[in-house]
Amino acid sequence: MMKSILYFLGSLGLATLTAFVVSKWLSGFDNPGYVLIGIGQWSLETSLVFFSVSLILGFFAFYVFFRSLGWFLRLPKQITTRSKNIKFNRSQEALIAGLVDSAEGNWEKAETVLIKHASHSGAPLIHYLTAARAAQSRGAFDKRDEYLKKAADQAPGSDVAIGLTQAELHLSGHQFEQALETLTRLHSIDPTHATVLKLLHQTYQQLGDWEGIRKLLPALNNNKILMEAEVKLLETEAFSELLKQASEKDSSEEIQALWAEIPAHIKRMQGISAIYFAAMINAGAGAEIERELADVLSVNWDQTLLALFGSVQSNDTFGQLQISEQWLSRHPDDAVLLTILGKLCQKCQDPQKAEFYLSKSIAIDPTVQAYQLLGDLYYEQGNKDKASECYKNGLELASSEIAKDINALS
Repeated sequence: MMKSILYFLGSLGLATLTAFVVSKWLSGFDNPGYVLIGIGQWSLETSLVFFSVSLILGFFAFYVFFRSLGWFLRLPKQITTRSKNIKFNRSQEALIAGLVDSAEGNWEKAETVLIKHASHSGAPLIHYLTAARAAQSRGAFDKRDEYLKKAADQAPGSDVAIGLTQAELHLSGHQFEQALETLTRLHSIDPTHATVLKLLHQTYQQLGDWEGIRKLLPALNNNKILMEAEVKLLETEAFSELLKQASEKDSSEEIQALWAEIPAHIKRMQGISAIYFAAMINAGAGAEIERELADVLSVNWDQTLLALFGSVQSNDTFGQLQISEQWLSRHPDDAVLLTILGKLCQKCQDPQKAEFYLSKSIAIDPTVQAYQLLGDLYYEQGNKDKASECYKNGLELASSEIAKDINALS
């Protein structure tokens, strides 16, 4: 305002000085002249000095008038622009204050200041998303969803950014089904988005959806979301859990179909094949995998697989015994193998060999199962004293194992 006043006074002084100089200059002539203007029946006659001065001052007056008129015409727009600038600056200050309050844990205060100035901000999306996080942190889920909806209305082209925030908030609020719904939609929009894939992986794990993880594994690997070792570990875990789920259905066809889909390098991992063979045995299809299980044991000697082989209800018990005795030459002091041999000999009606194998197993490493089997053998032979002794030793061993477990937990 002061600048405009100075500009006006300067222009007025210049015009007055010009008029004074012109009048002095013209007055210096002997005949300063005159001006005659005629319009129809009207005429105007005046001195050249007066006319020149009037012309200079009139030009200044018209100039000031039109400048003032232009200023007045522009005034409403200037007021609107200035008002917008003030609101914009306030919104920026509010955004900074809201972010600081959020960082300090002042959720309600942050939410209030962010929403108040969101409509005037140059980045309303940040206002609403930060306010949604603040509302989530104080447990106001209805407000959170309201702010996310407003964010979508204010920034229609930011579906992925809004969706990711929504999914993260659902995950932190243990709303896994809602998170999965949002992430599935985002995945259809951008199947290679790193954060979407990572959050999908986390959501599937929380839901125990191992089939979903199995289908997601190629994308996680191809887009380098996880390290190669992490992908292999996740792949192993996924197929393990899927095999366990299939075993609960007692469907050997479903278990075998899943096993056929598992990559060879996963099948070779320790523990995976044990889950498969155990599932098939529990489904009543042990005879179908007996030969395959024996082949695996011939290459990879494993106590768990050996125990599973001994639990197979074979259609050819004598053949099962022959295979087991072939292993004895390479593993003569394996207590588990000796127990299995004793069990199979008992099934094959060979009590003498059964007693030999079971006694040797107990001498190497006594187990409750070996005592139980030997006690049953003595009982069938009518030797109740020896049977009672075996049962007693088995109970004492079981009790000591339980006591050890309790001490380990305490």
